[in-house]
Amino acid sequence: MTPDHYSTLSAGEIAALVKAGRCSAVAVAEAAFAVIVRVEPHIHAFATLAKEQALAAAAAVDARIARGEPGGALAGVPVAIKDLVLTKGIRTTFGSALYADYVPDHDDIVVQRLKAAGAIVLGKTNASEFGFGAHGCNLVFPVTRNPWDLSRSPGGSSAGSAAAVAAGVCPIAIGSDGGGSIRIPAAFSGLYGLKASMGRVPLWPGCRDETLPGASGWESIEHVGPITRTVADAALMLSVIAGPDGRDRLSLPAGDIDWTATPAPLPRRLRVAYWPQWHNQPIDPRVKALVDEAVAAFATACDFDLVVQQPPMDDLFAMFGALVALETDLTGMRRLIAGKNVPVTAAVSGLLAQRLPIEAATDAITTRKAWTGAMARLMADTDLVLTPTAPIVAFAAEAADGPGEIAGTPVGPEGWAPFTFPFNLTGQPAASIPCGLVEGRWPVGLQIVGRHLADADVLAASVTFERLRPPPRCPRLGA
Repeated sequence: MTPDHYSTLSAGEIAALVKAGRCSAVAVAEAAFAVIVRVEPHIHAFATLAKEQALAAAAAVDARIARGEPGGALAGVPVAIKDLVLTKGIRTTFGSALYADYVPDHDDIVVQRLKAAGAIVLGKTNASEFGFGAHGCNLVFPVTRNPWDLSRSPGGSSAGSAAAVAAGVCPIAIGSDGGGSIRIPAAFSGLYGLKASMGRVPLWPGCRDETLPGASGWESIEHVGPITRTVADAALMLSVIAGPDGRDRLSLPAGDIDWTATPAPLPRRLRVAYWPQWHNQPIDPRVKALVDEAVAAFATACDFDLVVQQPPMDDLFAMFGALVALETDLTGMRRLIAGKNVPVTAAVSGLLAQRLPIEAATDAITTRKAWTGAMARLMADTDLVLTPTAPIVAFAAEAADGPGEIAGTPVGPEGWAPFTFPFNLTGQPAASIPCGLVEGRWPVGLQIVGRHLADADVLAASVTFERLRPPPRCPRLGA
């Protein structure tokens, strides 16, 4: 298998070839690493590569198939794992010098399940420090760059996962999303990213390991999920990683969704809300025009009952920031930093400098309840919500504070992405799907949001839109 041919294949196609004996898992893995040699010097997607482990795992898949045993749903499919997700025997730094040499002795649940399904872990992908920031900058590794435009960011914090998939290193990758960190990089990189309903994909020990201060994430808002080139590959991944686990107290029972079944056609006259702008938050007019046109075409093709409106509440940024602080082990991080005496990013040091008054904490919890209630009322007679995934195209790769301004209006490091984090607060399923290119070179994402637990509706809508607007292919790098 040549590297160029490999880069065109979906996860489903690779698994079918390997299971049928038409290609070995080892040949697939070798092709993946050949692509890495070609593109990694340009994009810096990886924090740690695991070639030796990957080739050994691929050989084990080939041996199982040779014995007539099942190869697994993802037999021989290369996958990249975000560096905030634990991997047994592979360095996991969380993008921080505080964990520069940390090697876990166990896998996160999603990694266990991917390996059991025959997937081949290529390595760990770069992220902002502890996921604080929707970019690919930290103090440990080179800045991750967008394969569509190397001067720009792929978004984040699942920066390396998105860059690896867009550049053809692997057809699928694991990202995590506490406020948009799957969907934003999917949007900036011309990919599909899905945050399933809270509890669909169990998290352990990542969000709940008290021995890893800082790295232990945000239990009530964090999701782990797929970043892929196609909707079908995301569904295939979810067929492997979704389902209950007793170690995650928020995990949901399985059985109500057949992830790999062909989605039923969308019913006609769905009631769909479109939020073209978040109240008075600025949006790049090129992005708005492109998303407006995509939504209009979607609505016409599917005969939606489309209602253009504003979100039911306005400024949620302060509330979200307070909740992040509440769910972060600030005391443990301060002790760790004092003991190790290594630098941390401005985002982390700024968070640690906070002293949150009790009223701010209770106000944040109360506001979250109000937002969740407002969305429950809206979704009672609304099937889907559509929004731009982000109000801008990819910004400068080194800009850890975000774009600085949108359409001439200044925005802060937390104020430039209003569309994604609100659905972490509600736990609703939300996906970003490519809807076109600005000036033919910068991808834009459309966000599709469903009712809580209505993941099947989001997948069906995604498949329908993908057929209307096939995803763009990233220009080849390093040829």
